[in-house]
Amino acid sequence: MKSIFKNSWKHLLVLLLFIIASLAFFYPVLKGKTIYQSDIVQYTGMAKAQNEFRANEGEEPYWTNSAFGGMPTYQLGANYPYNFIKEIDRKLRFLPRPADYLFLYFVGMYILFLCLKVNYKLAFLGALAFGFSTYLIIILGVGHNAKAHAIAYFPLVIGGMVLVYRQKLFWGNVLFCVGLAFELMSNHFQMTYYLMLLSLVVVVVNAVHAYKAKTLKPYLRASLSFIPAIVLAVLLNITNLLATQEYAAYSTRGDTGLTIEPDGTEKVKSGLDYDYITEYSYGVLETFNLFIPRFMGGSSSESLGKDSEVYKEIIQMGASPVQALEFSKNLPTYWGDQTFIGAPAYIGASVIFLFVLALFLTKGRTKWWLVAGSILALLLSWGDNFSLLTKFFVDYIPFYDKFRAVSSIQVIIEFCLPILGILGISKLVDSEISSQEKWNALKKTTIILGGLSVLFLLLKSALFDFSSSNDAMFLKQYGAKFVRALKEDRKSMFVADTTRSLIFVLLIAGAVYLYLKDKVKKPVFIGLIGVFILIDLIGVNTRYVNEDDFVAASVMERPFQANQADLEIQEDNSHFRVYDLTSNPLNSARASYFHKSIGGYHAAKPGRIQELFDFYIYEGKQSILNMLNVKYFIFDNEGQPVAQENPDHLGNAWFVNELISVENANAAILALDTLNPNTTAVVENNQFDLSDQTYDVNFSDHIELKSYKENKLVYSYEAESESLALFSELYYPKGWKVTIDGEDATHFRANYVLRAMELPAGSHQVTFSFQPDVVSYGGKITLASFIILLLIILGGLGYTIKRKQT
Repeated sequence: MKSIFKNSWKHLLVLLLFIIASLAFFYPVLKGKTIYQSDIVQYTGMAKAQNEFRANEGEEPYWTNSAFGGMPTYQLGANYPYNFIKEIDRKLRFLPRPADYLFLYFVGMYILFLCLKVNYKLAFLGALAFGFSTYLIIILGVGHNAKAHAIAYFPLVIGGMVLVYRQKLFWGNVLFCVGLAFELMSNHFQMTYYLMLLSLVVVVVNAVHAYKAKTLKPYLRASLSFIPAIVLAVLLNITNLLATQEYAAYSTRGDTGLTIEPDGTEKVKSGLDYDYITEYSYGVLETFNLFIPRFMGGSSSESLGKDSEVYKEIIQMGASPVQALEFSKNLPTYWGDQTFIGAPAYIGASVIFLFVLALFLTKGRTKWWLVAGSILALLLSWGDNFSLLTKFFVDYIPFYDKFRAVSSIQVIIEFCLPILGILGISKLVDSEISSQEKWNALKKTTIILGGLSVLFLLLKSALFDFSSSNDAMFLKQYGAKFVRALKEDRKSMFVADTTRSLIFVLLIAGAVYLYLKDKVKKPVFIGLIGVFILIDLIGVNTRYVNEDDFVAASVMERPFQANQADLEIQEDNSHFRVYDLTSNPLNSARASYFHKSIGGYHAAKPGRIQELFDFYIYEGKQSILNMLNVKYFIFDNEGQPVAQENPDHLGNAWFVNELISVENANAAILALDTLNPNTTAVVENNQFDLSDQTYDVNFSDHIELKSYKENKLVYSYEAESESLALFSELYYPKGWKVTIDGEDATHFRANYVLRAMELPAGSHQVTFSFQPDVVSYGGKITLASFIILLLIILGGLGYTIKRKQT
């Protein structure tokens, strides 16, 4: 670690260059623009109510009624007390978005290279090669900010591990702990899970190395030293982790107790379905996308332009040039196995060349955990195309079945390959390696990658037919000539990009050749490699993320515009819900932006709401919508959204005459098919100790909502006798406190999702307030943990300074 602090001006210069590179690539941010991120648009719709509450009330609601009938905001950007790690992270991300995440990519990888004892110039180059990897840029383009955030902190965690296994136990674990704390704070558990898999590979490879070197004792000491660092990192994020764990049990990722499907068949197990997990399985041949960007056509929506065969065919079919050009802007040139991709996961022919070169030049444990981690990630990314391994992980590896889109594990490859590539250059310029070894490595690498490119170019038509599973639809709609033209365009893209990769192979090989021949000096050689890498990666990146993706900041701040239906509904100031049928209700946050919706957009929806949709709401069952207080529907009427009032909605709360006790969740959801929620409630007796009962509801009895906030609802009621009230609010057992006239009371779940209470006779006030215990005690633990971390760091600095003075 000492070397990091020596000649600090060099590192400051590197940081300045990272800032310039980040702003230069996303240069429209300098004009006050922001990138249009589709996922962030949906997040904005989901989070609008809580953001407004925070601004108006000066506190966190931790609950929103804007989506799915109500849910905690734990996975919607909730702020927790004493979360200093998050505050530090915000300071680190001082650049305009998305340049801030690109800057984090660079800085994190630079620190890792320094931990690997790589020269700062090569570390700078390696950080650029990592940060500009196409997949890492693409996820910023579509708004996968949490994913990018998590990936950016991979290097700090691995850098800490590298130091620890070099017996730099104290500062290695400090870096590991801080990196892991930032990683957990980023709140993308799928990426963190993949990092954990890579970390285990690092542990295993170092174990093998220690066994061979007969250094098991220091290895075990180093490995065990991670435990307190992990514990402290977890405690620094304990509020979010516990809140997430709590909510997960009630989300689509948990077990709701339901064991049947809408058609009556039995659910196989809890967790995500295998087909859902493996929907985005990377094709085995598609692996070559890492080396040749449009090996399989690039994107599911690619622009081809006037020179394309499709454009010519559309003209032949009678379209005008303007129509043909517009049509050719969004064509499915991708012909791989995945359902949809926005861009290829291109790592760079230049980076791949350096990686293969490093395989022949580098030795030792670092090489092997990088290679082993990459191979594991590649095999798992194939998903159902390598079902033997995937099914093993789904069935036997804890938590693997909680994540979908298995192809995204390729982030590990995008992380590992640039590292080994830079280590290869480091060995290439190292005088300790013989000239013969370097020449042999150059020859083998050039023959392998150059030969592969030439082979593809010569045998393209024999190896591939450039057909997609979607071509049958185009054949039916546009005919055989159109499909043939589309295949020709795919072949042309294949040839162009294969030739492109071959050129970069020869350019990098040429630079290495000149260096080994002493035709260029080391600084010029490194500069040439850097230029080739940047031209290679940025050239592909700008195909998919460029100035056209930027919009005025106001567009992202207010991504949805109210239509006539929204305006009509907003004139009603009462508390109710809206069911928007103009789009997929469970895949759009537009309604949540303007109203309290029973739909929304989230990767982990409340599990029982999802099941109500699957069983009844998609079919339009009126009684279910009535009990959810859906007062308005929004329909599409010849392209125009129209609001329609539902006169039968049951309001915010009502008294029922009868309580029916059933055995379990299966019986409860099936009972809703014939249940009249206006008069009857159903409860699961395996969850609540209640039995069948009737209640006398007098004509004068009434209950109404007197006051509403996101996290506090106050009702007043009058009843001549003990009554059972149903509330059209989602039952969530953790955090909601209920009182009657200020005295603690209890409530339970009825009608599968609603809150219910037995209320005493008379005139009383019922108050529901959301006060999650997990936030209260989690904040205290977080504060104590941060103080401990500060004391550890200050103590370490003090000891280091004192030791130097001594």
